[in-house]
Amino acid sequence: MLRSLHTAATGMKSQQLNIDTISNNLANVNTNGYKTQRAEFKDLLYVAIKKTNLRDDQGAPVNLEVGHGVMPSATTRDFRKGSLMETQNDLDFAIDGEGFFSVLLPNDQVRYTRDGSFKLSVDGDEAMLVTSDGYMVFNEDDDAIIIENGMKDINVDQLGYITAKDVDGEIVELGRLKLVNFLNPAGLLSEGQNLYSETAASGEEYLLEADEMESKVIQRYLEASNVQVVEEMVKMITAQRAYEINSKAIQVSDEMLQMANSLKR
Repeated sequence: MLRSLHTAATGMKSQQLNIDTISNNLANVNTNGYKTQRAEFKDLLYVAIKKTNLRDDQGAPVNLEVGHGVMPSATTRDFRKGSLMETQNDLDFAIDGEGFFSVLLPNDQVRYTRDGSFKLSVDGDEAMLVTSDGYMVFNEDDDAIIIENGMKDINVDQLGYITAKDVDGEIVELGRLKLVNFLNPAGLLSEGQNLYSETAASGEEYLLEADEMESKVIQRYLEASNVQVVEEMVKMITAQRAYEINSKAIQVSDEMLQMANSLKR
């Protein structure tokens, strides 16, 4: 019965993590470009009380095994596209398809994001395209995207090329947004602030070339979170029931131990 106490306890701990994951999804339901996270579990070691034996005179074709519960094994992200929201803001960009924007942190480290809610950081007579936190947005040449004073009517086509009108009314190309992807996006490390970092599991970034790219950049739109509230609520109720039944198992095990102790008197 002690085994059942520990086994049920592993179930409660795992469901706590499950609830933590679901709560984080629901908390980020309005976060631009947020991708739903899902907790995954695996069963723990088994004790073979009786092993299989296929000898003719001792035939036992199946094991007698008891498991020791469950443990969390991974949290994975669902990178399916979220819905697109129209904003009418010239500096809002959504990626319709796969890929990430590439940005530079103040410590010269590169990060990746699906949040295309960009801003202008003004310095003297020019401005630089940055994220909401002020991180520089890369063009495909790994340089900043500069908008000079007096430029207006910023436009971005579906391939990510940025143009604007100068003071003489001439259309000037400002470069192309750097769009990258990874062999295994699920291996990216979430760092908060809508940013991901490259890891050995994700593989190295590769550039989405304009002439081969299937994704589209949509100006004046933002990608919403792909969290499905109803689905998360159902998962939360299921996790709550699982937590409850595991606590009940502990209670029953404790009562059985009390009964066993009373038999000795």
